[in-house]
Amino acid sequence: MTHKDILLNKIAGNLIVSCQARPGWAMYGPNIMAAFAVAAQEGGAVAIRATGKENIQAIKNKVSLPILGINKIFNPDYPVYITPTYESAKEILDIGIEIIALDATDRARPNNETFESIVEKIRLNYPDTLIMGEVSTLEEAKSILNLDIDLISTTLSGYTQESEDVHGVNFKLIETIKKITDIPVIAEGKIESPEEAVMALQSGAFAVVVGTSITRPEIITSRYANSLKRMKG
Repeated sequence: MTHKDILLNKIAGNLIVSCQARPGWAMYGPNIMAAFAVAAQEGGAVAIRATGKENIQAIKNKVSLPILGINKIFNPDYPVYITPTYESAKEILDIGIEIIALDATDRARPNNETFESIVEKIRLNYPDTLIMGEVSTLEEAKSILNLDIDLISTTLSGYTQESEDVHGVNFKLIETIKKITDIPVIAEGKIESPEEAVMALQSGAFAVVVGTSITRPEIITSRYANSLKRMKG
């Protein structure tokens, strides 16, 4: 069994927890992200999704779980921010992550790079790392099926202009991608309950990523607070 097969078997049917925070958020900081990762490991997560070199290194120092790494680079001139360039990928690949995720849409990114060109460089220089393409629509998924990728995720569904009508977990997208490929589909985005996570697997997802509903306490708190306010009228 190959290294990739072992990793895929580990995450199959299980939970990956996304531990992320931006500057200005209450939970921002590598030490806090590492603490969330430890809690996720204790709770039964089989892998951690994280962004940025400092956060990923801090998490690796605290947990033994595989890392699904991204590198968010925000640039007002380009809509792609999830690992938008090869250099942004290399920065976290050099730390030793097991899976790297990239925006797989055809939207503009710096240096005239494309998803395909970045995948080719990663495959050449980091052959043991699994590559995940993140899409928002079925058409985007179809466009990357012939590339040398290991996973497809629905992370961007509801977060692009092409999918702006999506306001909940896109079970249909999971089902339709699953019908056209044997590449494992990772469900991510807008999953708010254990029941929805199970429904994602039932729709054909290979594994499930949950972030906000586990690692954004301010959002979780607001759901309770707003529900009570509505009850009071």
